[in-house]
Amino acid sequence: MRCAVIQFAGSSGDGDCCHVFKNILGQSADYVFHKETFKPADFDIVVLPGGASHGDYLRPGALAAHTKVMESVKEAANSGKLILGIGNGFQILLEAGLLPGTMLINKDTKFYADEVLVKVENNATPFTNLYKKDEVIRLILSCKYGSYFADAKTIEQLKSQNKIVLTYCGFGKNGDEEDPVASMENIAAIANQEGNILGLMPHPERCAEEILGNTDGLRMFQSILQYFEGGKTL
Repeated sequence: MRCAVIQFAGSSGDGDCCHVFKNILGQSADYVFHKETFKPADFDIVVLPGGASHGDYLRPGALAAHTKVMESVKEAANSGKLILGIGNGFQILLEAGLLPGTMLINKDTKFYADEVLVKVENNATPFTNLYKKDEVIRLILSCKYGSYFADAKTIEQLKSQNKIVLTYCGFGKNGDEEDPVASMENIAAIANQEGNILGLMPHPERCAEEILGNTDGLRMFQSILQYFEGGKTL
């Protein structure tokens, strides 16, 4: 499995994502700078990592969505390659129109950085096939603009097409509050209609090794590998 990890000015999760694919899963992983291009045939999966691309100037992901590399990302997406956007990468996918909706500032207007509990709403995706339906897992959320918003029609389509993949279901010391960012429908992750693009705000790469005290995120990357080894069925 060949993975491309896109590097924008301000990316901070690129090294972690590359580490997971290369050193934990033992797969090929290469960095692609935002001023470069690539062909869809070059990679099997493209990862847009978290961080603060271009300093979050204008809006998080707004400038990154118009960089040269995104032409290649769109070509890869249209050809059916897997696209994974994490944190700021999710915001970039929204700004680029590869996923519907937008991100608003968190409900308390503050940066949130802590564990969250999320529920697996759809485990029939290339990104979640090793999780159980309705399973609750722990991931790390790190964002100021993480409140997902879309119009009523888009929300209804996401629900009816089962494209809401993860939802927030707890955070804080006792896990007794559902959603720290006030996303519509508690949305933490969505997929596109074809199922080959996933955007999620929590960070699975920060929960992928025992040394980090949590491996719940590792199964997302293992699910991707399982998808390729098992026949690539969307």
